[in-house]
Amino acid sequence: MVKATSTKSTKPKKSAKATTGAPSQLNQSSRKGKRAWRKNVDIQDVEEGIEGMRTEERVTGKTLQATKDQDLFQIDVKGDTQTRKSLTRFNSSLLTSTKILAQRSAVPAVFSRPSSATPKKRKALVSHEEKGRLLRIGKRPRKGPFNSVIDPSEFGAGSAMLELSEAVKNSGTYDAWAPTEDVELKDGLETVQPKNIKAPAFTRVRDSIAVNAVVEPHQGTSYNPPVEAHQELLLQAHEAEERRIREAEKRAEVKEKMENAKREVEEVNPAAASGMKLHDEVVEEEEEEVEATGDEIPAKRLPARKTQAQRKKAARLLAEKRELADRAMRKRMLAVIPSARTLRRANAQILSAREKELAQKREAEEEKLKQHGLAGRKLGKHKVPEGPVDVQLGEDLSESLRALKPEGNLFRDRFLSMQQRALVEPRVPVLPRKQRTKIVEYEKHAWKRFE
Repeated sequence: MVKATSTKSTKPKKSAKATTGAPSQLNQSSRKGKRAWRKNVDIQDVEEGIEGMRTEERVTGKTLQATKDQDLFQIDVKGDTQTRKSLTRFNSSLLTSTKILAQRSAVPAVFSRPSSATPKKRKALVSHEEKGRLLRIGKRPRKGPFNSVIDPSEFGAGSAMLELSEAVKNSGTYDAWAPTEDVELKDGLETVQPKNIKAPAFTRVRDSIAVNAVVEPHQGTSYNPPVEAHQELLLQAHEAEERRIREAEKRAEVKEKMENAKREVEEVNPAAASGMKLHDEVVEEEEEEVEATGDEIPAKRLPARKTQAQRKKAARLLAEKRELADRAMRKRMLAVIPSARTLRRANAQILSAREKELAQKREAEEEKLKQHGLAGRKLGKHKVPEGPVDVQLGEDLSESLRALKPEGNLFRDRFLSMQQRALVEPRVPVLPRKQRTKIVEYEKHAWKRFE
């Protein structure tokens, strides 16, 4: 008789005796009441911990909890020289990221463009564009977007369906300044060949300006500036204001002179044109002198005709004068010849000094242009403004950021910066003028009837 084996798994039962020898009542499933709860509590882990502490005390004489750190550990100040040699050197292949990237799947990756790894398809004999062109020529139905059929008679009604032109396809490939190759021309076609256009060679002022787009402000413009920087900025503003006042006074003086001259001419002769001044007083005085004397002005006598002897004598005197002048000139030349080298050397020194001075002026102008741009220069009809100096007086300075008030204008600063860097031509703001209504007075016909 064969015994059948059961397939049920048997769980290991807990022993009724603890490892430390204390009785264990864990087999009881009921824990009703305090007494049953105390009996059936499992305290094996607590007992194992206490037994371990007792073992440490028997071996070392005291537990590890009561031992000081100095007895358990020591601080190595010198270190071991062999430890660095035993350590492995850093290698990028040991990084976890490198290991993850090194893992390659056996499944090929998804691709959208053909690569060298993908199998090459057989190249079509006719391209898609050429096929569409041939279908349009033959007026055959052609598929459009969303599997729609394009009517060949209506093709071109919408610009979106037209293909790119040859000019668009070849855009960006033509260089106007590229050197052209010489082509042999047949007889009679020399005038038809277009001339080679050379690129204009000129230097732009913009290339020599190195001013930053946003210039770092002066230290004295801070809400709490240092005393020296604030005084320096105040001095700059004072000099700029003095310069402006002097120019305004000079213009006013010139205008006043012009007005005075115009007023004098109008007082002398109101009928004459403005700007003309006739010297009538001098002519009138000469006429009065002639009338006072009462004598007629004698006619000028013509010189008598010279004789032959007088003519020869005059010719001889003239020849003697010319000979004396030639001798004096020859004598001066002979005196100058020994000092020719000295004069040449002095002339060369003067020329070199003048060239050096011109070169220094040119360098100073270039440096000024590089540092400050076109500020203060007249370019075309208007002058490039230098920009006002933003500075506050001592009593206007705020003591904190809360009391600080915004000053300046960012749009004005950007526009002045572009003008000084030769990006925008200098302009003057054109303000709209109010049209003055001219009052026209006229008399009605009713007022002309006197009845």
